[in-house]
Amino acid sequence: MKTKKTIGFIGIGVMGKSMANHLLSEGFKLFVYSRTKEKAEDLLANGAKWKDTPKEIAENADIIITMVGYPYDVEVIYFGENGLFAGTNKGAVLIDMTTSTPTLAKKINDEGKKVGVHTLDAPVSGGDIGAKNGTLSIMVGGDLKIFDEMMPIFNILGGNIVYQGEAGAGQHTKMCNQIAIASNMIGVSEAIVYARKAGLNPETVLKSISSGAAGSWSLSNLIPRVLKEDYSPGFFIKHFIKDMGIALEEAEKMNLRLPGLELAKKMYDSLADQGEENNGTQALIKYWD
Repeated sequence: MKTKKTIGFIGIGVMGKSMANHLLSEGFKLFVYSRTKEKAEDLLANGAKWKDTPKEIAENADIIITMVGYPYDVEVIYFGENGLFAGTNKGAVLIDMTTSTPTLAKKINDEGKKVGVHTLDAPVSGGDIGAKNGTLSIMVGGDLKIFDEMMPIFNILGGNIVYQGEAGAGQHTKMCNQIAIASNMIGVSEAIVYARKAGLNPETVLKSISSGAAGSWSLSNLIPRVLKEDYSPGFFIKHFIKDMGIALEEAEKMNLRLPGLELAKKMYDSLADQGEENNGTQALIKYWD
């Protein structure tokens, strides 16, 4: 970028905290907001400045990134009484990196045009590991010119940044990502369940199958956690259920049935009913317990 922009970051969660820290480490002036201020203490200690509302973030930042949990959170942050559109300056760029709905991404884009600001929907994949390492996959929808201008920011946060098309295209692409993960999580979990039943050592099985045709990100990054009985969230089950619900709703609008996704959602719903919603998606292995 020709000049160092001021960035606002909203959502200091499992992934957002690492993402915000990368921007701070690159020397950007950073304003932060989250529903729980305590989550931002490390960032504040390292030089970030706290603001009490999204509106105050908008009044002080050139570029604003949102990384929250649910579409209704995004709705409030952008359209609420103390939301971004209540305080944003003309020419600002608003980037929603939450996994949300394509419909909401288009609504945000339409409102942005009315008030003279630019918007991008840029959901990510890679979980807590990708966020910590700055290697997230970022799928972007919106104006191509603005996407190009924001590449220096995206390059700090991710290693695979792809422009997907007009507003909403980033969110549609993220649904493709989640659909692929959903069925894959069933497969990798069943492989380990089978290995155990067959009396094999799951760790040596993993060495054989993770680098072959069965290899996947989930197999290499999440199953090692399973073998250590580490179910801490790189990505919450409750958020994955939300994503699968969005994908199924969008598929229904297109008269498309996705039986694999339907099955995965039922399995995760069952785990959530058993109190596992705040564990990571690798806790699917508990379904067989």
